[in-house]
Amino acid sequence: MNFARQLFALLLVNLSGIAQRAASVLTIIVGVTCAVGVLVSMLAMGTGARRQEMGDVRADRVILTTSGARVWESSISREEAAATLQLPGIRRGTQGEPIVVFQSIVPIEGRRRVTGNRIYFPLVGITPTVTQYQPEMRFTGGRMFQQGLHELIASNPCTHQFTGFEIGDRRHIHGSDWTIVGHFEQGQAQQCVVYADVDSLMSTLSRNTYASVSVRLQAPADYEAFRDAVKVNPTLHLEAKHESEVVEDGFKQLNAVLDFVSYFVGTIMAIAATLGAVNSLYAIVDSRRRELATLRAIGFGPGAIVVSILVESILLALPGALLGCLLAWALFNGLSASPFGYSFQLSVTPSLAVLGIVWALGMGLLGGLLPALRAARVSVSTALRAT
Repeated sequence: MNFARQLFALLLVNLSGIAQRAASVLTIIVGVTCAVGVLVSMLAMGTGARRQEMGDVRADRVILTTSGARVWESSISREEAAATLQLPGIRRGTQGEPIVVFQSIVPIEGRRRVTGNRIYFPLVGITPTVTQYQPEMRFTGGRMFQQGLHELIASNPCTHQFTGFEIGDRRHIHGSDWTIVGHFEQGQAQQCVVYADVDSLMSTLSRNTYASVSVRLQAPADYEAFRDAVKVNPTLHLEAKHESEVVEDGFKQLNAVLDFVSYFVGTIMAIAATLGAVNSLYAIVDSRRRELATLRAIGFGPGAIVVSILVESILLALPGALLGCLLAWALFNGLSASPFGYSFQLSVTPSLAVLGIVWALGMGLLGGLLPALRAARVSVSTALRAT
């Protein structure tokens, strides 16, 4: 009998006895289900965070910062900022003005509505052209701030998450009272963001430099020419980056933490599930020692026995993988989370489901390896004498 026929016959024998080994089989399936469910649901945090971060990014938007500096480290003089208005490739607004936004950022404090906990989020000083720079921005109440006045506009998540952001509320910032005059939505963003007139904010903070300059191009294809113009201009010590690059760099640490936590917890659960599978498969192999020995005695090779047990282990892990992915999707997909004050929705994607299935098959392979080798190494005479 060739190897393939032996393997097929052994698999039929192994799988036909599942009902008699229900307890051990359920142990394997439940362990794998828990491990895959935890891994996929944890990884869904990172996927959801990245989807949130990149959801409103556009290819025709460029961020200028001081060369080699991140946004919060950058310092752009008023002269440099003014010079950027003359760069090529910039889209013009409804009044013919270049769509360029000067920004200055300062953290402000808010209190959670439910818990009362304090948390910091950005107050961003901007120029009014922000509404053309971000066409996804839409006012839902009130109006735009007026230049030169201590007025604020807040994104809708501010009113949902924190106290003190209703229209007409006043915020005390660096010795001055600022009034909330408008609410807005900002695409898919779920973060609390507060905007103010950049010159008023810089005057209050006694600052004379901007943190960044944001530019909307006529088309994504203009990026190369725009970047080269920045490089060759001797009055500018700036570098231009795609908006996606800046956003990705800004969230690199958060994404790294989420990935580490996900894989750390998932690995611990996988180890526990694999050990449970090993114990269960050892019990299955021990209960079938005489049966396996008889098969060896009538000509079945040890290689076919090893492979059949490995395949059985993998097949038993597969239902657990599917159940784990299904439970993760049913319980956690779309669930809101706010680790470290950053809000987003968990996202269980097909790629995460595939990863969970591969993870489970790996657990099944590792869990079945030692019991399979043990089954193949037991001598025929010893196994036949077992009771």
